[in-house]
Amino acid sequence: MTGRSTTCAACIAACLASLGCSGASVAHRPPAEPGEASHSILADEDSDKPSYGKAELDRALIAERGAEATLERRVAELEARSDAGPVLDDQLRIAIADLAVRRRFIATLEVCETTGRRCPPRLDDPPWAYDPDPDQPGDPPLASSLRFDLDSWRTIAAELHGRACACRTITCVDSVGVAIDELEPRPMPAVQGDEQAATDVTRARECLFRLRGKAPIRPAVAPAAD
Repeated sequence: MTGRSTTCAACIAACLASLGCSGASVAHRPPAEPGEASHSILADEDSDKPSYGKAELDRALIAERGAEATLERRVAELEARSDAGPVLDDQLRIAIADLAVRRRFIATLEVCETTGRRCPPRLDDPPWAYDPDPDQPGDPPLASSLRFDLDSWRTIAAELHGRACACRTITCVDSVGVAIDELEPRPMPAVQGDEQAATDVTRARECLFRLRGKAPIRPAVAPAAD
């Protein structure tokens, strides 16, 4: 076995077992911990019913497990290559991080399937391309209007919640977290304390921390029968 294979194997094991496997760095402060939000307990006890049914959830799980297998092959192919270098190492690092995020997303769906909890608001994988640049600031690419009055802020917060919980890549996790930090201070003062929006933002952050591996995904244990 080559020195590179040993190093990469150790990298894979460490990254997948770690609490925070990260992809491309973002030149902003990291997203706030869920515990920093005043509505963490409320979000943790979220029991909202998903808008989708069991058949849709089953199809999503099949698709996500297929994507997981594809990522596993990608990691193995990169690890096996002999042309070591910074570009290849970066590709391997990101592939490992993406695989870890995908596995946590699948674990979340399994908890949703078994317990009816931790269900993401949406099952699709919405397009998301946001590369924040502190030298050239720009608004995150949300479908919601960025007016920041009460109705607008509630819609923005709900969209951030949906997008955060739908992340399947480390780039999505990182950049949605930055988008939340960018947008949260911007609502009009009269609506900054709105309970509905604050709950959605907290739930968004908690999804990101679960997908990053910094918050637990509860085992898929079915609730006790009455």
